[in-house]
Amino acid sequence: MVKGTHQAKEDPRNKDIQIFINGTFHARDQAKISVFDSGYLVGDGVWEAFRVHEGKLVFIEQHLDRLWQSAKVIGIDLPFSRGTLIANVRKTLEVNDMHDHIHVRVMVTRGIKKTPSQDPRLTISGPNLVIIAEHKQAAAESKNQGIRLFTSTYRRGSPDYLDPRLNCHSKLHEVQALMQAIEAGADEALMLDVNGFVSTCNATNFFMVKDGEVWTSTGQYCMNGITRSKVIALCEAKEVVCYQKNFSLFDVYGADEAFVTGTFGGLTPVVNIDGKSIGGEEAGPVTRQLSTWYEELILQAIH
Repeated sequence: MVKGTHQAKEDPRNKDIQIFINGTFHARDQAKISVFDSGYLVGDGVWEAFRVHEGKLVFIEQHLDRLWQSAKVIGIDLPFSRGTLIANVRKTLEVNDMHDHIHVRVMVTRGIKKTPSQDPRLTISGPNLVIIAEHKQAAAESKNQGIRLFTSTYRRGSPDYLDPRLNCHSKLHEVQALMQAIEAGADEALMLDVNGFVSTCNATNFFMVKDGEVWTSTGQYCMNGITRSKVIALCEAKEVVCYQKNFSLFDVYGADEAFVTGTFGGLTPVVNIDGKSIGGEEAGPVTRQLSTWYEELILQAIH
């Protein structure tokens, strides 16, 4: 089993799921899209992922805000409304008889190309919409034992060539960082920004705790995660000091605790970075408290 923030419990029901593609449903092993699709050819598309608990699409408005913003940034004119997309998500859940502990991924590409090319003017149909819903619960191992990070040599870039806040299909940069981490014996990658400050991880947002204070990056060079924003807001509401600021590996190696945040895993403790122990062998007290508050926030959102 793959360890990390996306480590999930095995669920045999996922073998028989139906996948939504442009208005029709297909069995998992029959769900296909053209090799001329823009996403396959050049990574030209955007996506969003969110959780479903007790039939409720958790924090859905924030996720849709980000999807619409990302599509606008790269010039994809979404041919459906938010209401229509939500209806299609609910139809996908209904077809699969899904109600709780569900992970939904929505993917939108520019469409089918006339010929392999970067040029968006050669798109002859689209956009293409795919919705994948799976029975998916985070495995307890990562939550209980924490994860190990390795600082990648690949940097989170500046917004003048590919804004790190854009949730696009082009994730090769993050894949390369993760491969470095795996080859180094870690679970995931910690990434620095163009100035050498700590930015984020390859698929999650990074936080550290020092003397009771919570630190995270400025947000200029990372995906502004929904869970990240919820944790920052919780700190403010609960009067926990939280700084969004520049800090370096010097600070990280001396941290009392560290954790990462993401839609799937919530808060996951980090126990080792670059071979250096961070805190103890499990989540520290601030991480545990914030995780409890976050779970309570989800319960409030669905009731």
